[in-house]
Amino acid sequence: MLVICCLSLFIVGLDSTIVNVALPSIGRDLHATVAGLQWTIDGYTLVLASLLMLSGATADRVGRRRVFQIGLALFTIGSGLCSLAPGLGWLVAFRMVQAVGGSMLNPVAMSIITNTFTDRAERARALGVWGGTFALSMAIGPVLGGLLVSSVGWRGIFWVNIPVGLAAIALAAKFVPESKAPKARRPDPVWAR
Repeated sequence: MLVICCLSLFIVGLDSTIVNVALPSIGRDLHATVAGLQWTIDGYTLVLASLLMLSGATADRVGRRRVFQIGLALFTIGSGLCSLAPGLGWLVAFRMVQAVGGSMLNPVAMSIITNTFTDRAERARALGVWGGTFALSMAIGPVLGGLLVSSVGWRGIFWVNIPVGLAAIALAAKFVPESKAPKARRPDPVWAR
């Protein structure tokens, strides 16, 4: 189960850095301005950060495995669509689809780990491995991105996520137990305060 959670974190972390290396190639191929290329990164980051808390709360209410698998599916589909993007606007939109899926992976994987590994020492080791996986993905991203851009082109940076995402979806269905918060908290909209 830890491997499955680490796979999800790996592709999200990898995607955060691998795209940076491909920006010059994307700019040339799609005739994009620097501002347009910035939206390729910023659109992803804004959507991802904006939905993290909502995704975690939703998983607590409707089921962690369910939300985790939906997130993996959206991220994988978004990656496939990014690799097919005919223009910069489409690429930014598809990166946002990826980010919606990515927002469901980080907090939900953390919740799955903390609910599965109940022993304090075991949980600490699991979270250490999980954090190390993220650091590794951030370090590998630029290297792998450079290799892929120089060998198959910028679209190849998105292909990496597809087999990993599909494998994680299948493995989650088999090995990740469904769990929810024992008592769902009521929604807490801003206007209700």
